Amino acid sequence: MPTVSSEELAAAAGVNSAKLRKDFSYLGSYGTRGVGYDVEYLVYQISRELGLTQDWPVVIVGIGNLGAALANYGGFASRGFRVAALIDADAAMAGKPVAGIPVQHTDELERIISDNGVSIGVIATPAGAAQQVCDRLVAAGVTSILNFAPTVLSVPDGVDVRKVDLSIELQILAFHEQRKAGEEAAAEAAAVPAAATRDESADQGPDGDVPAVMPA
Repeated sequence: MPTVSSEELAAAAGVNSAKLRKDFSYLGSYGTRGVGYDVEYLVYQISRELGLTQDWPVVIVGIGNLGAALANYGGFASRGFRVAALIDADAAMAGKPVAGIPVQHTDELERIISDNGVSIGVIATPAGAAQQVCDRLVAAGVTSILNFAPTVLSVPDGVDVRKVDLSIELQILAFHEQRKAGEEAAAEAAAVPAAATRDESADQGPDGDVPAVMPA
């Protein structure tokens, strides 16, 4: 039976092992002294606490390039999320399979949510359509929304929204690159005076004086 120690987990997570053991105690997982934690049971406990041990039906609205990519993402099922339906406003898309799931028209949105007991919706529409789609999802009973549309959604109390903005993530990376470039430039600038000082020292005599020029 594979096990892992709190020290190994703490090192991998970059945290203190004592704090990690305390946090795990809230899950009811205390481990065995000298042995560690049963990996399979620990994964189950964490998954249970995150709500990943049950089936979560999800609808994706907006089956363009991004929506199709999300539909084809294989990581959802392994985390307990089942894509129950793909929905798009384009009538020409209706019936076409994407990732093995036939696309349905937005006219069916409310029925789809009701029939599948959906509480999580993913919006991958253009910005202009996102709020209307959001309103319909909420009215149909969806209480959690993952928003990929480049706009801020307005929702009532009790509805959770997570926004994924790829441009912001790229801006964050650009900021870090700019900061690193500035640090490298500063380091190079600091190295120049040091090199000049070493050259001046090489020209001095043993007592620190510049030696006289000997006649030819």
